[in-house]
Amino acid sequence: MSRTSVFARCTTTVLLALGLSASLAEARVVRFVVEDRQPYAGGEQFGNSGSFERIIGTADMEVDPADPLNAIIVNLDKAPKNARGMVEFSAPFWIIKPVDMARGNRKLWYAINNRGNSELVPRANAAAVPATVALRLGLGFSLVDAGWHGDGIPNPNQLFPTFPTATQPDGRPIVGPLRLEHLPTVDQFTRRLIVTPWKPYEAADTDTTHSTLTVRDRQDAPRTRIASDRWAFGVCPTGQASLVLTTTDLCLFDGFQANKMYELIYPAKDPIEMGLAHAVTRDVGSFLRYQTRDDLGNPNPLAASAAEVGIRRAYSSGVSSTGMYEREWIYLGFNEDEQHRKVFDGVTIYTAGAHRLFANVQFAHPTFYSRQDANQDYTSNAYPPFTFAVTTDPISGITDGILKRPATDPLVMQIDGGLEMWQWKASLNVVDGFGRPVPIPDNARLYLLAGSTHVGIGQGVLSAQLDAGAPGVCQYGTQRGAPFNATHRALVVAMDEWADQGIPAPKSNFPGLGKLVTLAEYRAIFPTIPAVQPTILMNELSFLFFGPNFDSTGGLEEVLPPEKLDGYQVFQTRIDNDGNPIAGVGQMEVRVPLGTNMGWNVRVAPRAPDLCGLTGSYVPFAATRAERLANGDSRLSLEERYKSHAGFVMAVEKAAKHLVKERFMLPQDAQRYIEAAQASQVLGGAGN
Repeated sequence: MSRTSVFARCTTTVLLALGLSASLAEARVVRFVVEDRQPYAGGEQFGNSGSFERIIGTADMEVDPADPLNAIIVNLDKAPKNARGMVEFSAPFWIIKPVDMARGNRKLWYAINNRGNSELVPRANAAAVPATVALRLGLGFSLVDAGWHGDGIPNPNQLFPTFPTATQPDGRPIVGPLRLEHLPTVDQFTRRLIVTPWKPYEAADTDTTHSTLTVRDRQDAPRTRIASDRWAFGVCPTGQASLVLTTTDLCLFDGFQANKMYELIYPAKDPIEMGLAHAVTRDVGSFLRYQTRDDLGNPNPLAASAAEVGIRRAYSSGVSSTGMYEREWIYLGFNEDEQHRKVFDGVTIYTAGAHRLFANVQFAHPTFYSRQDANQDYTSNAYPPFTFAVTTDPISGITDGILKRPATDPLVMQIDGGLEMWQWKASLNVVDGFGRPVPIPDNARLYLLAGSTHVGIGQGVLSAQLDAGAPGVCQYGTQRGAPFNATHRALVVAMDEWADQGIPAPKSNFPGLGKLVTLAEYRAIFPTIPAVQPTILMNELSFLFFGPNFDSTGGLEEVLPPEKLDGYQVFQTRIDNDGNPIAGVGQMEVRVPLGTNMGWNVRVAPRAPDLCGLTGSYVPFAATRAERLANGDSRLSLEERYKSHAGFVMAVEKAAKHLVKERFMLPQDAQRYIEAAQASQVLGGAGN
């Protein structure tokens, strides 16, 4: 008997045996089964919260497709249903909680995974725990995550759910168009329709005359159609003679060429109910916050007792694509559970720009996202509404907003980096497509960590080295990655104070009019830096028409590629004489710079001048005035800025004091910066 059948039979039996009321038969977690417990980080202690344990388990859920809160999920009415008309699905979960819950703060932080990759993986010891995760544990939070990315192949190291497949009312497969972009890095004959760990949507028709395969040199180059007799659906490791037909692979008889861009549009079948992703987060979060047990009597592991709910505050966060997921999750109304309660008090969105995920799409593959150099006119993308406040978009005419449900909307912080201005149109959060300001609602805060790459600013006194990282496929030196992010840590505390104590979070710190510039204006004020030229490209945006059955909530993409209608003006942050941004939070690496930090980089040939993915740039300052003049560098040298090592340390101390006062740095992190400056090699310091 299948696991789904066992789940359905157990659910029905328990409901009959317990005589549960109709209200409990609504969408919810039905079974919440703990399968393993293990010490976390070797059992080491975090602050006053003591040691923690890591819990592994599975949540079985069901939703009522007739409920208005669920009806927005695309094709949910076409998903298989149990005897009570419910759609069933399940998700693995991981929890990290204090061994002694009484030592915790009775608060939940739902750290939503990115593509199944969770912060809550095992750690050997406390030193291996990421800094922001360690802070949450030290404050006493219980951390939670559950699988939501429905096209992932389940495995022990990632969190992927099990979702049903939608069908026609008579049981026949649903068939529709799907577009996939392929960017090979090596020459090869065969490519899977989508690479592991993702499950491909099978081709419903393998006749290549009913599909389209094109090739081009770069994102904005013209497409050349590949003749239908020069490719096939199948595997051919050595070329046409080795072809074995399949419905999940692509064979190009003349071979895929590295650094070319291939695009396939084909009739796919059997769409996964990807919109259930949002229900996973809603229902797991609601269960852990409000319930003491599941339908079978299994206890909520975060409950204070069998009769007392253990959680009094709940927050969530998501990074990158998962930040887009959170913007969509709020917009679609999933912070309201089926008992009409608020799921999360606060939501922190990291590095999402103006994008939303659009998982709620037939044949969704939400791993893909729009960049200037790849998938430019795909979803996930920026599509109105961009703003948290309800506004009218002047390009599309759509009047809408992400935060429009006052009774259940959470407090929101969105924290973007410099790269999100270049690749993910972050300026549309504060100005519309004509450049006119838009409001930020009282329950939202926007913060720009200007100059940073996608994962945070990485070049400064906390970097292992003061020079730039190797450029690789990018033209310019890269910011050396630094997982420690002082601003993120400070805003964890600020979010909790805002939601739990009513202490307003720091005011939004995001460039508005006067501190935003067009690409042409940015290039005109860019400093003279040896061997560095300002980019000529950014990720542009047009209003995209995917067909009549696609709108702001998702739907069916039937016009592929989409029609590009009127365009939006997207802005960048104004820069100073160093090329560093003049607006935003101004992290230590920008307030006391050792070089120019930029949120963009450029690819090497043959893909130049495309932007270099999610990579930023770092170009160090000359050490002395003589070196600067010899190189033709317009930026002041370290010597001209700080005079001496002691002067540099004083500048760090001053900036740290201001950042703590502004609540963008915790005192303990300020001390870390100061100690790093004292020990550094800057201008003949102790590190030499």
